[in-house]
Amino acid sequence: MRIRSRRCVWSLAGSGRPARWCASSDRGSATVWTVGAIAVLCAVFGAVLSMGQAVVVRHRAAGAADLAALAAADHWSEGGTAACARADRVARAQSARLVKCEVEGQISDVTASSGTGPITVEVRSRAGPAAPVDPAGPSGSPGPAGPVGPVDRPGAPPRSPGPAGPASSPGSPGSAGPPFRRGP
Repeated sequence: MRIRSRRCVWSLAGSGRPARWCASSDRGSATVWTVGAIAVLCAVFGAVLSMGQAVVVRHRAAGAADLAALAAADHWSEGGTAACARADRVARAQSARLVKCEVEGQISDVTASSGTGPITVEVRSRAGPAAPVDPAGPSGSPGPAGPVGPVDRPGAPPRSPGPAGPASSPGSPGSAGPPFRRGP
């Protein structure tokens, strides 16, 4: 038998004695707040883990695409099919899939994919020889393609070789020129 009076509940316990229990309006709210905070922290932790996984998958796909493109460009002389087969083996060794492979001359264009489910990334990579070097140089005459030594400032007098030879510069020990001064 229970009797209610205001916010207190009186009940008869099994021993026959009356027991009083009074409740306040915020009783149990700490449990609700704790459960809510734990749920929010779990959601944030899950989002951070998903972003970390996406970064790992992106790096794996990029590395596989780069290595596969280099492998295909290295084996271009065997033909496009053989070069792409080599690129496919390299991509699979990197836990990725080869999506596209084209070999045109010495240049290979490869797309690799990595990841599963909602986190799948495709990365494109190209590889080939460096830009061709013109043996005639920039002025059309045979020689080096660019300046070999230090370049003089515009309007400065030409440098003359000092006693140490052509490697010395004005202002250095053993040079014939005046020391270098900053400012006007």
